[in-house]
Amino acid sequence: MLQQRTLKSLTHAVGVGLHSGQRVEITLRPAPPDTGIVFRRVDLPQVVEIAVSATAVSDTTMASTIASGNVKVHTVEHLMSACAGLSVDNLYVDITAEEVPILDGSAASFVFLLQSAGIVMQSAPRRFVRLTQTVEVREGSGATEKWARLSPYHGYQLSFEIDFDHPAVDATGQRVVFDMSSGSYAKDIARARTFGFTKDVEMMRAKGLALGGGLDNAIVMDDYKILNAEGLRYDDEFVKHKILDAMGDLYLLGKPLLAHYSARRSGHALNNLLLRELLRRTDAWEVVTFEDAERAPRGFAQLAPAW
Repeated sequence: MLQQRTLKSLTHAVGVGLHSGQRVEITLRPAPPDTGIVFRRVDLPQVVEIAVSATAVSDTTMASTIASGNVKVHTVEHLMSACAGLSVDNLYVDITAEEVPILDGSAASFVFLLQSAGIVMQSAPRRFVRLTQTVEVREGSGATEKWARLSPYHGYQLSFEIDFDHPAVDATGQRVVFDMSSGSYAKDIARARTFGFTKDVEMMRAKGLALGGGLDNAIVMDDYKILNAEGLRYDDEFVKHKILDAMGDLYLLGKPLLAHYSARRSGHALNNLLLRELLRRTDAWEVVTFEDAERAPRGFAQLAPAW
């Protein structure tokens, strides 16, 4: 049987929120089978739990935010991406503020935290959402058109194309295909950092965003070049970060996908719209398990290797 997974022990980190600038402590704890990933605001007079789901997403402005009533947790996508990349199904995320810490701006620190705690199998089958028909959403037209699509695929593959009119971005690869069967999420995707432009910083900060951003947790560009002294981690780091974000956004479905995700110029909002359209299209998917783990797609049966 292909089994669900959780952590062997708890692990802990301290950082600041990218947008809020607030100091925040985060503790990742094991959770029983069929719990899913549950964020817990432990800083409130009474702990409030927010289980991830496509419909729990309340805002997609510059990040993915989940909410229960008036209680929110912002910027969950990098941690969710790490969970997707390492196939972690059940997890309690205790958090002492309203935003997940940005750490180094990628998913690499969360991969390290999860792997340092240890990932263990549980005595329950892992349930997948398998696409049986293509589901697609589009916005805009012509040069400004954005789209995202889920298609049937025996495994999990992501294709993404970006289109930024900027010299530093134009000099890099702008299309990436990543397949979970490679087993190389931690090496090839997780280290890609979020990025932004100095011309947008004043506007964002006026809206209360990017208050904790800087060269230590993002790729920052002026009108011509990258300002980070160390340069890029990958030749195609910009589009790889979009793959990283998409994996986190899509894992908010609450179950892993068996599908090919493809997108052009998509972001948090369109990714969530795609999940909501998927849920609406009940004829386009089914929930499956694998009693024989050998029949599962490559990349899902083994625990992700340390890196």
